Amino acid sequence: MTTPRPSRGGPLSGVRVVELAGIGPGPFAAMLLADLGADVVRVDRPGGPGLGVDPAYDLTNRNKRSVLVDLKADGGPDTVLDLVERADVLVEGYRPGVAERLGVGPDACLARNPRLVYGRMTGWGQDGPLAHTAGHDIGYIAVTGALGMIGPAPDAPPVVPANLVGDYAGGSLYLVIGVLAALQHARAHGEGQVVDAAIVDGTAHLTTMIHAMLAAGGWQDRRAANLLDGGCPFYGVYETSDGGHMAVGALEQRFYAEFGRLLGLDDAAALRDDPARWPELREAVAARFRTRTREEWTAVFEDTDACVAPVLSLREAPGHPHLAARGTFVEHGGLVQPAPAPRFSVTPATVGAGPALPGADTAEVARDWAVPSLRPAGSGGTRGPGAPDGGDASADHEDPADPEEQQA
Repeated sequence: MTTPRPSRGGPLSGVRVVELAGIGPGPFAAMLLADLGADVVRVDRPGGPGLGVDPAYDLTNRNKRSVLVDLKADGGPDTVLDLVERADVLVEGYRPGVAERLGVGPDACLARNPRLVYGRMTGWGQDGPLAHTAGHDIGYIAVTGALGMIGPAPDAPPVVPANLVGDYAGGSLYLVIGVLAALQHARAHGEGQVVDAAIVDGTAHLTTMIHAMLAAGGWQDRRAANLLDGGCPFYGVYETSDGGHMAVGALEQRFYAEFGRLLGLDDAAALRDDPARWPELREAVAARFRTRTREEWTAVFEDTDACVAPVLSLREAPGHPHLAARGTFVEHGGLVQPAPAPRFSVTPATVGAGPALPGADTAEVARDWAVPSLRPAGSGGTRGPGAPDGGDASADHEDPADPEEQQA
């Protein structure tokens, strides 16, 4: 079954992207480019990525097309280079040196296409003492200081924020920013280049404002002791009578006044203005929230400037009235998912196709990109899912689906 061809809308319509299949932030970055209208061709390996995820549900592969190419088979690297010759961007997420050993590194690709933007997504970056070691989001955000800021109390362990801060904010988004900036340069000057997007770099960059506050004496270098990290009683999360939670962000004076009034908190202003009484304030706020359910408190604060919101689960979020009105979530192919973001007034982005199934679009891409070396699985040069990979990845460390070669 062939994946329906993605509709070519969005501000990146006409941009061609080759994605060397990987895991985590690389595929998400390529999804962002696809959401924005780029024609993203994902080069999948025979046998799949080794994660055990049904490709039909992998939303990070929406709006893409997939071809199967065995980079370790005769002709495999040449087929990828044929795609590169016709592309504007390449995205890969291997450990440093793996793409080069496979024959599709920056030198080989830029030799075929000097205007190519070669995007590299790793955790530690292309150089440095840890560049060749394994890693995951939690380690990257740990060494940058980001993880150390997140937690309920200075003497409690840090809390892991899923893999949103490192992989996707510090990784995918910075790769996309770099790719788009380099693409602008390539179109203006005819010169391609390599974009080295390291999660540690991007995550550190995200903490710029906190570093400024730290330098100015407005931030303590410990958890839950500051205005924005839960240390402030009117910027935090409180439990309701039914076990739900409400998020409070009433920082400014006038918003806090509205918050105190609607909460029914006596002496609210005096408690706010005296940090020595903040523990008392926290206890009073917590006690008030425990008197009603989450739904009841949501109704109290709805349509006000008190800056209070219910804490929703992933399944609940699409039903929030504001998100529903804006279409923040959409349903496509029976799967509820976040809509493309941001929004454009002239070139709107849409979900035009569901997750690309490995190899389903090989013949179509061969035709559209005029790459005769692309052949359907079983005809040589590519192999069907489940076929032997042609080598012991644990021995030669060149299998792009081997966890030892996937750093992020």
